[in-house]
Amino acid sequence: MMRLAKKEAIRYALVGGMLVAGLALMALKAILPPDERRIDAIIVHCTATPLGMKVTIDDIDRWHKARGWKGIGYHYVVDLDGTVYRGRTDDCVGAHCRGHNAHSIGVCYVGGLDVHGRPADTRTTEQKEALLQLMTVLKKRYPNAKVYSHKRFTNKACPCFDAEREYSGL
Repeated sequence: MMRLAKKEAIRYALVGGMLVAGLALMALKAILPPDERRIDAIIVHCTATPLGMKVTIDDIDRWHKARGWKGIGYHYVVDLDGTVYRGRTDDCVGAHCRGHNAHSIGVCYVGGLDVHGRPADTRTTEQKEALLQLMTVLKKRYPNAKVYSHKRFTNKACPCFDAEREYSGL
């Protein structure tokens, strides 16, 4: 993967295996794969890792493989610096929310626990901006999809903020 110095990057994102300057809506729309599944839910998750802990997409892939999955279960992961990484392609069934994978897109941000290991909204400003832009694109791509917090379907605090309320206007 190409690394860029902060001063060189206005905003870069790796999506669909491509390095994209900016999280421009048009650029993201152009590289989203064609819809081959009926998507009616976008489920927001967190990695449940402590504030500021660096977690890579390879780390998540390894964790999910250790659980017996084929690989990373999320479709998108938003890093601490706001970089959006592609996990599974949209046309591939996810492994992020039991009973809902076949008809949903899984979006995950790195974080979700405070320094004491308690659930907390630890999103950086960059993550909040990137998530909003990504969710905007996904809602345009899947206009009938509703946004849900993972906690709606499980007994967890994930994603440690109310995604349904935050993205209700999209």
